[in-house]
Amino acid sequence: MVLVKKITAEETYFLRQEILRKNIDLPHTFDGDLDETTIHLGVFDDETLVCIGSFMKNDIEELKGKQYQLRGMATSSEARGKGYGKELLNFATNELRNLGINFLWCNAREVAIKFYEKNQFKIMGDKFVNKVGPHYKMYKSL
Repeated sequence: MVLVKKITAEETYFLRQEILRKNIDLPHTFDGDLDETTIHLGVFDDETLVCIGSFMKNDIEELKGKQYQLRGMATSSEARGKGYGKELLNFATNELRNLGINFLWCNAREVAIKFYEKNQFKIMGDKFVNKVGPHYKMYKSL
């Protein structure tokens, strides 16, 4: 059975390290992880955590209205392609809409652009590169 639910910041750390930070000199903890307004979600297949995402109150000037940033979304290697990321985003979208949030945005890795576009995100601005590689800023209207 697949279940999406709120989890703690600490529960996200393993997948962040394994999927997002492996062999990259960046921390797996984020500023804002422990803020009251931050929402950490996990997708469980039976009792195994297979997908995570953290949603943090954070504004960018390109968007006008109440905003949250998606950070640290990751799916375990063996669980990719099974729809868990879509489940996580659908759950998060409903949660954020209930809070009166207008936009969800993220810095999406170039390799994940198609995934985000399938989930109603749009690119804004030009490609940029950081330690992890090429990214695009993307947003979704809620």
